[in-house]
Amino acid sequence: MATSIKELREVSISHMPHLKSLPSPRIKTDDDVEYWKTTQSYLDYGIFLRRLNESVVGHFLPWKPESHSQSVNRLLALLGELDRWIDEIPPLQTPQRFGNMAFRTWGQRLEERCDEILKRLLTPDFLAVLPFIRPYLLVSFGSFTRMDYGTGHETSFALFLLALTLVRFFQPVPEEERDLVLTVFLRYLRLCWRLQDIYKLEPAGSHGVWGLDDYCFLPYIFGSGQLRDQKEISVSSVLRPPLPPTNFYNLAIMRIFDVKHGPFHEHSSQLYSIASGVPNWAKVNSGLFKMYEAEVLGKRVVVQHIPLGGLLEWGPVIPGSGSSASLSSTMDPTIPVATTAAPWASAGGARQTMMPPPQ
Repeated sequence: MATSIKELREVSISHMPHLKSLPSPRIKTDDDVEYWKTTQSYLDYGIFLRRLNESVVGHFLPWKPESHSQSVNRLLALLGELDRWIDEIPPLQTPQRFGNMAFRTWGQRLEERCDEILKRLLTPDFLAVLPFIRPYLLVSFGSFTRMDYGTGHETSFALFLLALTLVRFFQPVPEEERDLVLTVFLRYLRLCWRLQDIYKLEPAGSHGVWGLDDYCFLPYIFGSGQLRDQKEISVSSVLRPPLPPTNFYNLAIMRIFDVKHGPFHEHSSQLYSIASGVPNWAKVNSGLFKMYEAEVLGKRVVVQHIPLGGLLEWGPVIPGSGSSASLSSTMDPTIPVATTAAPWASAGGARQTMMPPPQ
């Protein structure tokens, strides 16, 4: 069942000199988190995520479009270059469980060469955008100080894609949005997994057994979106690995089986609760949007390092626009959507999943 999604606004390149500030961390307090929910950037991000989600419904991996746009090809080349740096900067032989110091060297290279690689990404007509997207790229791969990675860094990369779409470097049409998810985001995800493995990055702000995933969230949204309207693959199928790599949800679940040991219902109780208790993928998909808004975008410790401002305005939605800065508001207004966490996101619900699976 298709959902009516709002159009994404456009920011003219000629408007760049008039932007009041460059992106920087703005969220310092819980009150700032609540203020962010009233801003144009929050509304834009909600619309963008919904559009990406809708674009992949019924489309599976491996994704092989007839061709990529020049913009997609340029970003894939950028991500490929960052991946090659890992080979050039091998991990140091140190005994730490988390955080190999070589990651700081990788991050220092990114900081030093960021303008250079972004100039290769952007065509001449878009060079004015560079200072407004640079902060998002620098945050997208983890903290080079704490040597960790989590959902805030993942969100920063999604905001990087949003900023480039607002200026129409990427086009907000289903074909390109689908390519951003099934090609670009997949390439980003594999790069981040490699960074985590090679440099032993610590999970940032992990809730451990009570969280959805130690490192990521968006693959579960996009994967449940891919599966949303079909009936052949049940939600409970994820409890029977190995899973075919045909969607992001399966990829993320199999990633957990690769890096964690022990019973799934013990180390991933939230995901077990979803698989054993949610009847269909449509409810999983809508529930994950609610959970993302509450447990990722609504948590100061997650979003406090995300840069805001510039293209992603740190200011309220224009009065009288008829819009509310909420992920829920980006859906068809006739569909009721709660603004709380998903049903399985409560501590009580999570504790119930600690019971072993039925024999």
